[in-house]
Formats: sequence, structure tokens, C-alpha cells
Amino acid sequence: MSAEILSLASDFPQPREADWRALVDKALKGGDFEKRLVSKTADGLAIAPLYPGRIGATSISGETAGQPWRISARVDQPDADTASTQALEDLKNGVDSLTLVFPGSLSARGYGLTGETVDQLDSALNGVALEMIRLRVDPAPAGRINAALVAALVEKRGMKPGDCSIDFGIDPLGNLAHRGVLAADWGTIGKRLADAVQALMAKGFTGPFLTCDTRPYHEAGASEAQELAVAVATGVAYLRALTANGLEGAQARKAISFTHAIDADQFLGMAKLRAVRRLWARVEEASGIPSQPIWINAESAWRMVTQRDSWVNMLRGTMATFAAGVGGANSMTVLPHTMALGLPDGFSRRIARNTQSVLLEESNLWRVADPAAGAGGYEALTDELAGVAWALFQDIESKGGIVESLKTGHIQSLIADVSAAREKDIARRKAAITGTSEFPLLGEGGVDVLEVESDPTRGVPTGGASNPDLVFADLIAALVGGASIGDVTPGPAATIQASALPSGRLAEPFETLRDKAEAHKESSGTYPQVFLASLGPIAAHTARSTWIKNLLAAGGIEALTSEGYASADEVKAAFQDSGALAACICSSDEIYGDLGYETVLALKEAGASRVLLAGRPGDDLEASLKDSGVDTFVFAGQDMLAFLSDMQDQLMKN
Repeated sequence: MSAEILSLASDFPQPREADWRALVDKALKGGDFEKRLVSKTADGLAIAPLYPGRIGATSISGETAGQPWRISARVDQPDADTASTQALEDLKNGVDSLTLVFPGSLSARGYGLTGETVDQLDSALNGVALEMIRLRVDPAPAGRINAALVAALVEKRGMKPGDCSIDFGIDPLGNLAHRGVLAADWGTIGKRLADAVQALMAKGFTGPFLTCDTRPYHEAGASEAQELAVAVATGVAYLRALTANGLEGAQARKAISFTHAIDADQFLGMAKLRAVRRLWARVEEASGIPSQPIWINAESAWRMVTQRDSWVNMLRGTMATFAAGVGGANSMTVLPHTMALGLPDGFSRRIARNTQSVLLEESNLWRVADPAAGAGGYEALTDELAGVAWALFQDIESKGGIVESLKTGHIQSLIADVSAAREKDIARRKAAITGTSEFPLLGEGGVDVLEVESDPTRGVPTGGASNPDLVFADLIAALVGGASIGDVTPGPAATIQASALPSGRLAEPFETLRDKAEAHKESSGTYPQVFLASLGPIAAHTARSTWIKNLLAAGGIEALTSEGYASADEVKAAFQDSGALAACICSSDEIYGDLGYETVLALKEAGASRVLLAGRPGDDLEASLKDSGVDTFVFAGQDMLAFLSDMQDQLMKN
């Protein structure tokens, strides 16, 4: 049978890239290959439509290669009893890792686990067998104190630290980027970090203890290469701080994990995680440290989550999980699809964990270590990302390192430039947000979230001026003895200040327009409305009438549609009956030439305060139509946010 198959295959000609390209050029009919088929990343990297395979490529895999990644669920409920119930429900239904989200954390979003004392934390994790799961502490302003609290809980329960798998999540530099301040100079911070790591290791914890969290940069709009550069720069800063304060290089390296946001771009998500492993291996090589696989925590990206049509977030979360899992993440947290609307309920949490379970248990994604190895497109993108990121890392180092680059605003400036370009693409709908800027649904039903009020100041500890700066072992002892976090948080000795990075979601500008339209409907009974003057048969107008209907809905404006009108008089009568204030003419360029001029005049005579026309029918016809009274030509590539905002103002002021 094998010989027969080989014989059959040899009867077919071997495909060549030149043959493929000839067929592509024929299909393009003179169209520009680069513009039509080559896309660009935020870093300017070109992604081609076809790549040759990479012969002899080696796998880039983590320490858990050939094992399932950890499914992590958030513990972010302020009420301890509810937090415990949620955690146990998650653990009984497929989760094997919990992420403790304390107040003040970037990802707490105004909520967060109440854990001022070890007894409160014990209540929130009541019934959770810590030695049977992996625990991750989400980075927060009091990260060192939170780590001590978790260690105190282990001691209070009489457990062996070596039996627990805990990532303590201390990340002062991530919090500097997020909040813009550190309550001590970097020399003091470095000593505290080394003290914490040494104390935890002495007790038998295996770590990691510090994490390089790039989520603050991602939420501010950073590109993939910028995230990678910051991750490496942060890791190098921690490596130097630990080795300068008594740890061996191999010990310091083992103390560090990485935390990344993954969005719905499968290719970039996979390449980003593969690249960070390659970059850190280069740091280890340059530092003379034996290379070991790093631990990567991944989380579906906050900036891609939407409030409108939040069901689409399930798809985004699925794509992020696929990219993270196949890209080599060791643990994954999927944000529940209602996260942008409030604290998720049991249903949203179930969907979040099941998203991972299905991909693990039914799709078996974990069974192949680094399936992208040898795939030309992924290998090329990984190489290019790593190259650009390394150059950016060197730029950060040349300016004094990550701390100085944050203090001077250098990193913030680089990110702001990329973010501004992305915002422009979103405003023009070049970068589409499904369910928000594209294919929105007016009058969509709501989703359920828990009735817990968000409070950004909730439980954020403030250091007492008289509180001593305890060494880490004494911190644990004090917390075991019943002290609260506030009792052991030292007051500021000195401060490092930087411009805090903004945190936002890509959909927010369109959501603001939708909120405004909903408020108008609440007060007036209807959405702002535009009458669609669809001319001719359905085949002639449907493309533009559908496009403009979706565009208007993205701004909360209802399009009053019909099957099509045969004359300007029909349009005039229908517009007068509609009660709308403005109209948009939709049809083919040919029909615009036949009926456009008189239709515009008819709409103006009928009292239309504004007449729009979908598309660009050519300079000569546009000039004629503009003379007849067309106020705005609406076409792809415009700043749609500006257009929709202006339309709302026009329609709501009357």
C-alpha cells in the first residue's frame, strides 16, 4: 500500500512558488500584490501569504512540554464566602490553578479578593487543597506583602512549602508602569526582592517568586516587539537585583516567570510566546547561566474585550487560548466574556474554563510540543519579532535600563506612537471589532453579572509612616500572628515616579457612542434615525445599503430601510412618512447617475436636514451630486468615529 501511494504521488508535478505566483497575479488582474496580500504588524513587520517550510527547525518548548497547560481561574470576589464557593466550583469542573487577584491589581478592575489578614485569606480559600493545585498571585502594588500573606497561609495550615506549587507574582516594575510610583528607591527595592526570594527559598518554596508582567504595556497599546523588549528588560533588571544581593545566577533565573496578554491574533500570539523563550535564552547565554525553559503565564487580553455583543468575546477568548496553548504557555487564564460589564457570574466563569477544557481534552492541543516548529510563516514571524524586540531591548539598556526608561517617559512615548496608529485604524474601521465597529446589533439583550459595585480604591493598602520595614521572614511571622497587611506595610522611604501607562479597551470609543444613543432612546423613545433612500432593485443597492446600515448601527443610529425605490417621488413620500431627520442614498454608481441628482433635490424639498450618499461614484458625478445638495459622501477609509459622532450631534439636537 505504501509503495502504491508513493507511486501515485510521483505522477503529479512538484508545485513551485513561481507557479503559485503566476496564478495569484492572474487572479489579481493587475492588482498590487503587496497591498492586497501582504499585511503589516504594529511593528511594521510584513506577513506574506506564503512561506517555504523551515527544514531542520528545532522546537521551542517549555518545561511542561508534552503536558497540558494549567487552566487557571480568577479569585477576584471581594466576599470571602462567595470567593471560596466560586473557587471550589471551578476546581470541581476542570480548573487546576487559581489566580489570586488582590485589590489594586491592574486586572482587579475595581474588585479583588479581600485578604487583609491570613484568616481572611484562609476563609476565601476555604476547602481549597493548596498542595493539589497551582496557585498564582496576580501582581499588585503590595506584591511583596501579598506574597508574605500567601506564605503565611501555608504556614498557618501546617503544610510543607515544597508540596505547594506557587508563583508569588512579585512585580514592582510592572506596578511602576501601571501606577506611576514605587514607594522606595531601586536599591532598596532590589534588596527587598532578594530578601523575599531568599526567605521563601529557605522555607522550601520552589517559586517562581518574581514575574515580568507585560499586561500594563499591552493595555496601553504596546506592539508585540515592545512587549517582548520590556519583558526582557524587566527580567534583566530583576536578574541584576537578585545577583547583586546574594543569589547565584541560576537561582535568580529560576526565581523569574513571565506573564503575557494574548489577543485574538493567532499568528502574532503564537510567535510572541515563542520569541520570548528565544530572547530569554539569549539573556541566559550572555549571562553565563545554564539555559532552562521559562514559565509563561498567559491571559486573554483585556484590551480586546467588548461590552457590546459580549458573546463575541467567547470567540476572542477561544482564539487567544488556542494561540497561547499552541504557542507554549504553561498556564492560561481566560477572562470571562462579561468581564467588561462587571464581576462575572457562574455562567461566565463556566464558559471561561470550558473554553480551555474543550481545546485541551477534545482538540488535544497539548499533545504536540511547539507544533509551529518548521512552519515557515511562524518561524519567520518569530525570528523577525525577536530581532526587533532585541534591538528595542538594547535601546532601553542604552538609556539606563527599564527603570530609567520609565522614569524619563521613553517607553511611554514609544507605546503612545503605536497606540495612536492603532486608534486611527480602529476609527477608520481598518481594524475591525466584530459586534462593535462591525456587525453591531442595536437593541441587543443584556447579560448577567454579579451585583457587586466596582471600587478602584477597594482594599488598596497604604503604609503607615511608623511601620518598620520588616525583613521578609518577619513579615510572614507577623502575618501568621494575626497582623493585617496595613500593619506590616512600611511607609514610603523614597519614591520613584513615572508617567502611569493608560489602560483601555479598543472598543471604548464606539461604546461611548452606543451609550449616548441608548440614553437618547431612553429619553425620546427611539434611537437617532437615518432614512435609507435605497434606489433601484435589491441587486443594485444591497451592498451599500447593508454597509451603511451596519456603519450607522456602530454609532447607535438606526437605519430605516426598504427594498428599494424606483423614483425620486417615491423616496420623497417615504421619507416624509418615516419621521427621520436625515437620509442616506444607497445604490450603484450607474443609478446614482440616473436618479441621484433628482433624489437629492427631492429629499431636500421634503425637509431632510442632512443628505448622505454611500460610496464615491467618481469626481464628475460627485461634483454634480454635491451641487444638488449632498452634504457628505460616506465611504470606506474615512474617520468613522468622527463621522458618527457628528451625525449623532446633528440628529440629537433636534
